[in-house]
Amino acid sequence: MVKEILSMDEVKIFTGNSNVPLAEAIASYLNMKLSPAIVSRFPDGEIQVRCLESVRGKDVFIIQSTQTPAENLLELLIMIDAVRRASARSISAVIPFFGYARQDRKTKSREPISAKLVANLITTAGATRVISVDLHAAQIQGFFDIPADNLTAVLLLGKYFREKNLENPVVVAPDVGAVQRATTFAQEIPHATQAIFVKKRLSPEEVETSRLIGEVEEKSVILVDDAIHTGNTLISAAKEVLRRGAKEVYATATHGIFAGDSLKNLEESPIKEIVVTDTLPILSRPYLPQKVKVLSVAPLIGEAIRRIVMHESVSELFEKK
Repeated sequence: MVKEILSMDEVKIFTGNSNVPLAEAIASYLNMKLSPAIVSRFPDGEIQVRCLESVRGKDVFIIQSTQTPAENLLELLIMIDAVRRASARSISAVIPFFGYARQDRKTKSREPISAKLVANLITTAGATRVISVDLHAAQIQGFFDIPADNLTAVLLLGKYFREKNLENPVVVAPDVGAVQRATTFAQEIPHATQAIFVKKRLSPEEVETSRLIGEVEEKSVILVDDAIHTGNTLISAAKEVLRRGAKEVYATATHGIFAGDSLKNLEESPIKEIVVTDTLPILSRPYLPQKVKVLSVAPLIGEAIRRIVMHESVSELFEKK
């Protein structure tokens, strides 16, 4: 809990409907309450937004992840427009999970760059700052022409596994794109070695793991990625490291998307424990396997907001003391 109580006269925190429990936890960390607003639907289904208190001259933070359906993104854009037209002094879009980030570059002709399009929409709507957590790709931060803070939950996840005192740990990146994240994570685990899968992708939904670089025999494997979508990549990697003599397998990622039947498939998989954060409303799901552990990023985001309001460094949150 922060020592300072942010002035309600200067700061307002609103939320959309994408992850209300996380927004409430962030406000609680700041010793504040969420500002009242109507974020509902008109009878014909269109989004209706109205802030129920003045934001004129205030620093406004709007907490809203942009996972599917697309209405979550549209809610965020409309809320930004509402407070902009109400003369807010600054508008920070707090996006714990930045959706539409998988197409962050053109790999084939006639493909969009969805992440850049979403960044443009948020900026055009009137946001003056963006705060997110573990963007799918680091270059997305540069898609914004306004200040953008890319927080990381890797230290939070690393602390959890460090306290487990696993014997002979090895941190495994399930693909080349996860190497930097796995390297940062491994630095949090004493005596951890690293390994990497070089995979061959057959289609956007189907991946054939082809080659493992590194030693996993008689070791406790921790698979590290930014997000779990279908879980197929992690399940395939877990089976392969066990085939190569690994003692046990854990998996961790910042964002637990868990599309389709992924939770059922992960429960039936040989992965011993799966650790994610609450950037998405996982705990409200009707079915959540016991092996899925959820850590909260509310203190991380709350502290970032406090530092921005107090004009303190955000990057110091991730610097070694």
